[in-house]
Amino acid sequence: MLARTLAAEGYDVTVAGDGGGALAEAERAAPDVIVLDVAMPAPDGLAVCRRLRSKGVSTPILMLTARDAVPDRVAGLEAGADDYLVKPFAIQELIARLRALTRRVTDAHGGALRSYGDLTLDVEARKALRGGRPIELTGREADLLELLLRESGRVLTRERALDEIWDDGAEPNVVDRYVTRLRRKLGEPPLIKTVRGSGFTLRA
Repeated sequence: MLARTLAAEGYDVTVAGDGGGALAEAERAAPDVIVLDVAMPAPDGLAVCRRLRSKGVSTPILMLTARDAVPDRVAGLEAGADDYLVKPFAIQELIARLRALTRRVTDAHGGALRSYGDLTLDVEARKALRGGRPIELTGREADLLELLLRESGRVLTRERALDEIWDDGAEPNVVDRYVTRLRRKLGEPPLIKTVRGSGFTLRA
């Protein structure tokens, strides 16, 4: 069903029924984006993700999981996934997340670039440009900006930012402080909007 839906959206879809098939197809087809189910037959999605990353495969990976506990989400991200989606999910959200992942391009040196409007972030070098102007970022600022770019078109909650970037003991308002610093560095017109009661989003 998922393959048919994605094909109807214009994707060229290759399906694998288990972890071994997924590893083989990832090598054979060289896809632009990979969707992995955590609970797929052995090896499971986490193991497949770790094995792909250990082989140097940098293809964006979206994990599908029925578990929404923080440790489960962290396990997927630590395995090397770029994003995750909890079942049951709306197909429109899956497609939006795939589009966000496939917007990531690779420069001539293999460094992952994320962009939104006139803003570009070199993920590996931790360097940003806006309208051709270089922006100096600290490590945490770059992490937060990458997460905002990854979630472009959606709201990044404070809770998710805390889970992915900061330690358990971090104060909740640390996200707001770093957003303020990013806004100042990114300049005008402002790109980071506050969604009252929810979090933050990129909006030109």
